Amino acid sequence: DEPMQAILYTSNTGSTARYAQMLGQRLDLPVYSAKEAAKALPRGAQVLYLGWLMAGGIKGYKSAARRYAVRAVCAVGMSVTGARTDEVRAQNAVPQDVPLFTLQGAYDITKLRGPYRLLMSMMGPMLAKSLLEKPDRTPEEDDMLALLQNNGDRVRPENLAAVLDWCAAQREEH
Repeated sequence: DEPMQAILYTSNTGSTARYAQMLGQRLDLPVYSAKEAAKALPRGAQVLYLGWLMAGGIKGYKSAARRYAVRAVCAVGMSVTGARTDEVRAQNAVPQDVPLFTLQGAYDITKLRGPYRLLMSMMGPMLAKSLLEKPDRTPEEDDMLALLQNNGDRVRPENLAAVLDWCAAQREEH
C-alpha cells in the first residue's frame, strides 16, 4: 500500500470543498477539485475522494475511481454523519474494501447551481412536507427537516473524526 498522495473533491454548494480543505490541513495533503486533479495528478495516484450526494449518487466518484486509486470515499449529504453508508455504498458500487464515510453538509438552495436548484426547489418542499406530516420522526429526520426549512449548515470538523481515525491507522501501517 502506497501512502495517500492527495485529496480530491467534487462540490456544488461548497460543503464538500470545505470538508476537503479541512482534511487537507489536518493530513498535510494537497487538495484538488476533480478538474484541477486531472492536470495535477498522474493516473493511478492514491487519493481520498469526497463527493456530494444527489439522490444517493456520489457526484464524480465513478470517474475518479476510473482514473485514480481511490483509497477511501466521503459522501457529503443532508443525512447525519455516519448514516446510510450501506445504501450509499450499494448505489455507487463502492468496493467493500474501500472505506466509505457519510458526512452531513449544508443545505442552501440559493447556492445550488443549474438543474439541481430546479430539482430541489420542487423536491425540497415535498420532502419537508412529508417529514412534517410524519407522526413519529426520528431525531435524524427532525434534523433534516430543520436543514430544509432553515438552509442549515452542519459542516463541522468533528464530523471528520472517523475519517481521520482511518487515515491515522493507515499511516501507522507505513
